[in-house]
Amino acid sequence: EQLAEIEAEIALSTQSLTRQLEALTNLESRVTILGHVQRGGIPSPADRLLATRLGVAATHFIDEGVHCALIAQRGNEVVPVPFKEIVSARNHVPLDHAWIQTARSLGTALGD
Repeated sequence: EQLAEIEAEIALSTQSLTRQLEALTNLESRVTILGHVQRGGIPSPADRLLATRLGVAATHFIDEGVHCALIAQRGNEVVPVPFKEIVSARNHVPLDHAWIQTARSLGTALGD
């Protein structure tokens, strides 16, 4: 119920912004929720549960004095991962990897 209220409030604010943009530009404007588009659809119940679990964990970590961290699920555990650890990590993708080949076939510039 609370989640539905929050979603309704967000929808109203994005629709309001869209109307304001249309009034200012005299152009048609549409609302698109990028997170939904990028994942291919509306959030599933699992998406909502994970988001809730991570949000609750984030507030607990803040209360415990943990800052500058990403909240991640590793296995069944939710853990803070310090930004320093993330930034310093190097995960090289081999040039012959399928992801690289797919990106190049789509015309994505990879800086090489």
